Amino acid sequence: MLEFKLPDLGEGIHECEILSWHVQPGEVIAEDEPLVEVETDKAAMTLPSPGSGRIVSLAGEAGDTVLVGEVLAVIDTTGNGEPPASPAVAREKGAAPLAEPAPAPTAVATARAPEDARRRAVAAPSTRRLARELGIDIQLVLPSGPAGRVTREDVELFARSGGAPIEEAPAATGAEDRPPALAQAPAASAIPFLDLDPLPDFEEWGPVESVPLRSIRRKVARRMVTSMILVPHVAQMDEVDVTPLDELRRRERERRAGAPGGRLTLLPFVIKAVCAGLKAAPAFNASVDPFNERIVYKRYFHVGVAVDTEQGLVVPVVRDADRKSVLEISAEIEELAGRARRGELAAADMRGGTFTITNVGPDGGTAMIPTINYPEAAILAMGRVQPKPLVVDGEIAIRTVLPLTLAFDHRVADGAQAARFVSELVRRLSDPDSLLLEI
Repeated sequence: MLEFKLPDLGEGIHECEILSWHVQPGEVIAEDEPLVEVETDKAAMTLPSPGSGRIVSLAGEAGDTVLVGEVLAVIDTTGNGEPPASPAVAREKGAAPLAEPAPAPTAVATARAPEDARRRAVAAPSTRRLARELGIDIQLVLPSGPAGRVTREDVELFARSGGAPIEEAPAATGAEDRPPALAQAPAASAIPFLDLDPLPDFEEWGPVESVPLRSIRRKVARRMVTSMILVPHVAQMDEVDVTPLDELRRRERERRAGAPGGRLTLLPFVIKAVCAGLKAAPAFNASVDPFNERIVYKRYFHVGVAVDTEQGLVVPVVRDADRKSVLEISAEIEELAGRARRGELAAADMRGGTFTITNVGPDGGTAMIPTINYPEAAILAMGRVQPKPLVVDGEIAIRTVLPLTLAFDHRVADGAQAARFVSELVRRLSDPDSLLLEI
């Protein structure tokens, strides 16, 4: 029997979701033929069969999650695709027999098994090993993974928040070695007053359709919940007169039609203005380390750009945006957005961001208050560019106006800093000459 285990897919990916099987138990498959379609948090892919034979069993159905190292499929390769031999025939041929059917469990064993299942934490072997190394009873760790699975992050968070070690574990770090704020932390934590009631039966009032959260959509949901619960959000709003900048953009777009980066939008200019602002206000290019009570200031400027796809929201990153020209950034955004919509982004394309920009203007709506892309400290939302009457040199004129909203982590910055940061963005974007000189 050949056990095909989910291989290491790279980029730190620990699990995938089954999208569809190309075969079913009992069917014959050849080596390298498509076996299963899976989707990680970042992309979908086809995994081929590692050998030829008859499918004995499959790991699960569409929508199920499988961890790296877990068995995806069992393939009988002993008969070159023939049905598995019976134990008697296998013994005659000298082959290893299949396991005899296990005896039916007794009523006591059946009752004990559900009880053990309720008590046993669901976790990958590597996660259990980490818990043992840290001296943590994994049964005490609050799971956050799918289907109640305990993840490595859950174990690490439990350890850093003062979780109690198991008695037979090696000597663990004592409370005297932890920061004062963590030394007093209880073995388990909870959010006060957070008590989720079961959902009502919606079918009582009419027909419904229940659709599972798929990988990317599920990842977005987790990140947004984490961000909104953990990060104290504050929003600073303003408008900028981009009439001169938009005129420059339109002229250059027409002149550079067909050239790399020639499909100029306002976004590359905003990215350059943001990079200049972040250098003057590093708090918005930082992250809070809550475990060690520190602020981590990044000295590089990797700007994430939110892209809406059929699979969900993804945020590819323009690296070292401060060192690239407007045209280079424009070309890179086009390339990244295209790959995102085709589902071709690699996990590495969406890692390492220090600040995120989301542009909701093309989809309508005046403005929005965005959710911070945790663990970053700030995000900028661009609203819909539209003509508006403004007072210019004492007279009312119709100008092209861009709404901006900065959402930021109140732990790293205050309202006055945010106001100054946004005011500098307004100044740079309203004056293309000074913007191009500063960047």
